[in-house]
Amino acid sequence: MGDEYFKSNYRPLIPGNTILEYNNFDSLEQIDSNTAAVIIEAVQAEAGIILPKPHFLEAVSDRCKEVGALMILDEIQTGMGRTGRLFAFQHHHFVPDILLLAKAFGGGLPLGAFIADQKIMQSISHHPILGHLTTFGGNAVCCAAAEASLDVLTSGNILEEVESKGAFFENELKKNPSINNIHRAGLLMSIDFKSFERNKKIIDRCIENGLITDWILFCNYRMRIAPPLNITQEELMHATEIIHKSIESL
Repeated sequence: MGDEYFKSNYRPLIPGNTILEYNNFDSLEQIDSNTAAVIIEAVQAEAGIILPKPHFLEAVSDRCKEVGALMILDEIQTGMGRTGRLFAFQHHHFVPDILLLAKAFGGGLPLGAFIADQKIMQSISHHPILGHLTTFGGNAVCCAAAEASLDVLTSGNILEEVESKGAFFENELKKNPSINNIHRAGLLMSIDFKSFERNKKIIDRCIENGLITDWILFCNYRMRIAPPLNITQEELMHATEIIHKSIESL
């Protein structure tokens, strides 16, 4: 990852990696026949909830196909309905070569997934044989939790309500003159408070007033908002009231 603060103590890093600027179409020319794979988020979550520009992800996919590179899509935060579709790439017009899932995928228990077509999966089944084993992979209890969570997500209207709930939350927050910049994809959003010091004070007040939130890991001046997908309208209103109260108390 590109944040020097977090990676500095791990040097020397694995060579041959290039970090490209998200949403920069011109930088895609650096993806060439020497590129094995491109790892990218459907929405940059820990960078502050940065949405892809129109057709950017499609352009990455097209470029990868052109040069023979794999497109690996990280949906660890955006997957399982967070943006209003089961997977965020379904808002666009491409399919990744490899899809990565975790966090909500396990329905509250630790579980991750590496999803690809049969040809790609077979390519890691040998040289060496059994070279990609995982001791606790496919844990029965975790898989049962994931299946139950998936059933809940796909059998009701939870996914259909994500966008309207997110829009309601955003519109209520915008009523506060101190809130000028909100970044949102479904029920994944952030509020830009311009400085970590102000953001931290507001977060502390929110916690004191009964609302648990925090800052974005690689963008500490933005408050993270990622409520449960089944949050009710009353709970949404109560959360916005606490945020307004916490801002106004400073």
